[in-house]
Order: sequence, then C-alpha cells, then structure tokens
Amino acid sequence: MEEEKAGSGAGKKTMAQLALRFVILIGIVSLFADLTYEGARSINGAFLAGLGASSAVVGFVAGFGELIGYSLRSVSGFVTAKTRRYWLLAFMGYAINLLAVPALALAGTWQVAAVLMIAERTGKSMRKPSVDTLLSFSGKGIGQGWAFGLHEAFDQLGATIGPLAVAGMLLLKNDYRDGYAVLLLSALLALVSLVVARWLFPRPQDLEKEEPVRTTLASKGFQRPYWLYVSAGALIAAGFADFSLIAFHFGRTASVSVQWIPLLYAIAMAVAGLSALIFGRFLDRLGFIAFLIAFLLSALFSPFVFLGSFPFAFIGMVLWGIGMGGQGSLLKAKLAGMVAGDQRSAAFGVFDAGFGIAWFAGSAIMGLLYAISIPALILFSVLLQLAALPVFLSVLRSSARY
Repeated sequence: MEEEKAGSGAGKKTMAQLALRFVILIGIVSLFADLTYEGARSINGAFLAGLGASSAVVGFVAGFGELIGYSLRSVSGFVTAKTRRYWLLAFMGYAINLLAVPALALAGTWQVAAVLMIAERTGKSMRKPSVDTLLSFSGKGIGQGWAFGLHEAFDQLGATIGPLAVAGMLLLKNDYRDGYAVLLLSALLALVSLVVARWLFPRPQDLEKEEPVRTTLASKGFQRPYWLYVSAGALIAAGFADFSLIAFHFGRTASVSVQWIPLLYAIAMAVAGLSALIFGRFLDRLGFIAFLIAFLLSALFSPFVFLGSFPFAFIGMVLWGIGMGGQGSLLKAKLAGMVAGDQRSAAFGVFDAGFGIAWFAGSAIMGLLYAISIPALILFSVLLQLAALPVFLSVLRSSARY
C-alpha cells in the first residue's frame, strides 16, 4: 500500500513537471511573439503618419484592429471547440500574426500598412482561444493561476524588450522600416519555438485528467454565472484606459517628457509581468483576495496618471501595469477552472470578444470625456473597475474550483 502511494506521488510530481515544462515552452513562444508585435505597435502610429495618414486614420486603424482582434475570437473559439484542432489554429494564427509585422517594412502606402496592421490583430484573434486552451490543460498539475501567471510574465517580458529593441534600431538607422525588418528574427524564433512545443507535446490535453466538475457551460449554451463573469470582465475592460490616450495626455500636458513616454510604457510592461507571477500564485492559494487586491490597486491608476506631475504619473503607470498583469493572470485562469476542457476555447473566445468590445467602447467614451472633463473621465474609469469586484465575488463564491 505504501509503495502504491509513493508511486502515485511520483506520478503526480512527474505530471506537474511536464505541465511546468509545457507552460515554459509556450511562454517562450509568447515572449518572442510579444517582442515582435509589441515592438511594432510602439511605432505603428508614427509610421502611418509618415506615410501620409491623418490622425483620424491612425485612430481608426488602431481601434478597429483591436476590435477585430478581440471580437473574432468568439468565432475562432467555437471553431476550435468544435474541431479540437488546437495546434492547427495556433500555427495558422501565429503565422499571420507574426509575419505581418516584418512585412510592414515593404509597405509603400498607408493603406497597405493599415491592412497589414489589421491582419496582425486578426492573426492573434485566430490563435488566442486555442493557445489559452492548450495552456489551461497544464493548470491541473501546477494550478491555473500559476500557469497563466507564468505565461503572462513571459508575455510581458517580450512586451518590454520589443519596444526597447525597436528604439535601439531607430537610434542606429533612424528608419521605421529597419525597425520592422529586425523583428523578422523574433517572429521566426517564435514560430520555431512553436514547432518545438508541438513536437514535444503533441497532446497537451493529456496533462489534464478530466473530473466531473460544476461547469458554467452547458451543452445548450452558457449559463448565468458565465455571463456574469463576462460582464465583470467587460467592466474592467471598459474602465481601463488604453495607453494611447495616456500617452496623448502626457504629450499634451508635458507632464512627462517625450523621451520618458516609451520608457514608462516599458516599465509598466515589466510591472505587469512581475504582478502576473505574484497574483497568479495568489489566485491558487487565496482565491478572490487576489482579484480584490489586483483590481482595487489598478482602479486607482487614473487619478495619478491624469492629474499629477511626473512622480504621480510614474506611480499611475505602475498601478496601470498591475492592472495589465492582473488581467493576464487572473481572468483566464479563473475561467479555465470554471469550464470543462473540451469547451474552454469557446468560453475563452466569447469572453475575449466581450472584453474587446467593452475595451473599444470604454476607450471611445474616455476619449470623449477627456475633451469635456478629465475628472469625469477619472470617475468613469474608477467606478467601472470597482463595480466589477462585487460581480466577481458573486461568481467566484459559487465556483467549485477555488
């Protein structure tokens, strides 16, 4: 009997080790992927302007790209859930997502560049539900919070390095096209890493042994707790200001010098990576307290960012980074524990679509409020994020996993 227990313990340990290795492999893919497209996003607006695009075009391309990048995830999520071709959707999405970036170096008009930028977001929408589902299979062995938190840390490391790498290339060459061209290397490294992950883990779903769980996704559709969770996520998204608006404020008021704007963004990304690790671990151990701390802190970013001088702006961007890290490590991790494995890609896709639409609508409203009243913008941002907390609490209390 003791030998059987020892063997069982060794088996669990081995499964946890395999799960951790898989998370790290997918994390490496995400590191190179984020390095690629976040590096590009740091110069997309300026590149479009250099090609003759107006400010309205720049704003439309950025906003429409994000809307497409989120809303189409509901479609790709249901396709993945129906076919269970996780790796196929991941490869197709990553290829479009990543190769569209260095192709921008060849764009001769703003129209061509705009199409490539939207294609990059479309590729991400194709692969995100399948990748999140693959990642969730490892949560059984090491905890969903830790799996998604560790992955988000790799994400944000790439998002930190990418803009800095492009900035370095611009210092050397002073040409946006060279900045896009150098990102071909990281794009190829991401695709090679994905091939390695597929070769070593052809069936990541085997990392998770399905058990009967109370699920919020029934055979006939989503149930009420799931939609409440989607609504809470939408409140977080709608109240969370996009960095483009923050950067616009910094430039307009000169509260932050031009040189510091991209550096503050990089610092926020680094904070997001660290907070993702911390809150991911907290989620597995403390449950709702992790949600409370992360989103309570991030709800306070807007007064610091929009009302203060540089020291307050710095604090505000740290709080903003905590919000980014919390979103990356908490929202999907908890959702993975609520939904059966074969339905997660659909659940992830619909959640992302709602999150993205709310982000787009909230950003538009905050853009209008900025021109009318900054205090009104701050009130809008803070209240919406705080309103999500009691909704999360009601859903999480009914969950069987945490």
